[in-house]
Amino acid sequence: MTKPCIIGICGGSGSGKSTVTRKLIELVGNENVSVIEQDSYYKDQSNLEFSERVKTNYDHPFAFDNELLLEHLIKLKNGESIDKPIYDFSEHNRKKETEIIYPKSIIILEGILIFNERPLLNILDIKVFVDTDSDVRIIRRIKRDMKYRGRSLDSVIDQYLETVRPAHLQFVEPSKRYADIIIPEGGANEVAIDLLYQKIKSIV
Repeated sequence: MTKPCIIGICGGSGSGKSTVTRKLIELVGNENVSVIEQDSYYKDQSNLEFSERVKTNYDHPFAFDNELLLEHLIKLKNGESIDKPIYDFSEHNRKKETEIIYPKSIIILEGILIFNERPLLNILDIKVFVDTDSDVRIIRRIKRDMKYRGRSLDSVIDQYLETVRPAHLQFVEPSKRYADIIIPEGGANEVAIDLLYQKIKSIV
């Protein structure tokens, strides 16, 4: 197998990164794509009590184990499989189990802060930023966190105001300048998705 093409899909929380990823998989074929979520690489917090773990600012670069993430991307690039961590948001910690990810022609790295670390930025072959209005992002985040992460409405709103929005303005939005492709309105932009698909075909 030739060296995989690593595509970074960045954007604010609720911007539609996963939708873009899903549509690319539909076009390219699941057998050709492996997906890595930056969320899986939140730091292990087993040394902390639950009462301390809940205070973690998940929207700050310091929350991520980017050294391990980079190590895993390099292994995939070199044709080696990895044991990807699984993060349990209800426990605010990694699970003991891991998920085996095999190298494929296309590796998609998805996350809010993947453009903020120069080593991660340098390993990406294509850099995509999903640019979606803040009101749409917060509504999507509320629906996701309440449905899938067991959160209350008040806790989601409080977190958004205290950490998500400030971190977006400080870290996520400025990183847009590193993107090769900017997709407005996420997965709803069929033209942008098709252009990205054509670019992928020209590389792989």
